[in-house]
Amino acid sequence: MSASRSLPRRGWLLLAAVSLLWGTNWVALKLSLAEIPVWQYRAVTAEIAGLALLAAALVTGGAVRPPRGVWTPLLLGALFNVTGWQLLIAFGVKLIAANQAAVLAYTMPVWATILGALFLGERVTRRRLAALALAMAGVAVLLAPGLASLGAAPLGVLFSVAAAFSWALGTLVQKRARWGIALVAVAGWQFVLGGLPFVLVALLCEPFVMAEASATALWAMVYTVALPLLFCQYGWFKVVTLFPTSVAALGTVMVPVVGVLSAGLVLGEPLGWREFAALLFVLASLFLVLLEPAPRLAREEAAG
Repeated sequence: MSASRSLPRRGWLLLAAVSLLWGTNWVALKLSLAEIPVWQYRAVTAEIAGLALLAAALVTGGAVRPPRGVWTPLLLGALFNVTGWQLLIAFGVKLIAANQAAVLAYTMPVWATILGALFLGERVTRRRLAALALAMAGVAVLLAPGLASLGAAPLGVLFSVAAAFSWALGTLVQKRARWGIALVAVAGWQFVLGGLPFVLVALLCEPFVMAEASATALWAMVYTVALPLLFCQYGWFKVVTLFPTSVAALGTVMVPVVGVLSAGLVLGEPLGWREFAALLFVLASLFLVLLEPAPRLAREEAAG
């Protein structure tokens, strides 16, 4: 029996959709941030996404007000999943090439696997280690052409890897918490709370120029809010509740591959053997996870 039979099919479908939409979001980010300052962009998109998710929770009749004991993990999730991730990756993108920062950011599965083993007691099997090695080989293939330039901007590398670690910590918080409210509301609160530092900095340090942005930049921002933020954040939280941390994290390795491929198709950035080799490595790693014997995954899911 395959892993896909022991874990819900909707989990795999959600993970595929999240990977595809987060991957194409790098193109949308590049189009928007060419005309809109980073802090202003982050502030507007985070707060709009957060308020829309909370409104959706209210409309569907789910619980929105967090119970008293949930505020600590909610604030930690906002810190790691929104503030830390978006702040650190923004600085990373400013100091090194965007595609390099994106690839480094998706070393997240390494940190998530380690944290899952240390704090959730998840088994790091030989099969999962092999899958992780294949996934990281795919990341390395994409990163290889720019390795020489990375040494000239060590802070950019540090910020990008720190962003990956922040996301992994947020995933750990998401997995351990017992929220007591709908996941849509959890995502909404994390965006609203995590976006507040962006609002503060944008108001104090940046003139409002969004009204001067082109239709292309604004539509790209609308795309980011509607799908990569609203749908994907909820989808990712749901995936984390359905899958062991290491399995969910491995699925995200598709994101930089999709990002590089979509940038080539939409923005005309070069595509070559490296991009397709990386895709093969990542698909092979996911195959290993999909073919993992079902009883082991079922036991972990019951324990989690």
